[in-house]
Amino acid sequence: MERLKVTRKALTEINESYIDLLRETKATGQNVHDTQQLWRAGYKSRLIKLGIALIVFPDPSPTTEIVGGCLVAAGAVQKAARNRAAFLEDVKKTFQSTMKEISAAKQNL
Repeated sequence: MERLKVTRKALTEINESYIDLLRETKATGQNVHDTQQLWRAGYKSRLIKLGIALIVFPDPSPTTEIVGGCLVAAGAVQKAARNRAAFLEDVKKTFQSTMKEISAAKQNL
């Protein structure tokens, strides 16, 4: 009887872990989809397009890169505001990761 109780408890914990895994996988998929919307043709954010243009094709001054980064961040905030899912922490993290990705892409060119 004791083994059945232990087995039942173990199965319950495995089931809870599996449910958590599925929930997090679904959330990750949704986040990936939302991020892809920033770059797809279906989402026509002029702020993001202009910001990327300023970053990728800058003139010799660093000012254009800063302004371009701000425009990309503003476009991301605009998209998030449309979805009503923007939080201050998310905007900061998204901006930082976007800047890192743009920097990496620029170095690869």
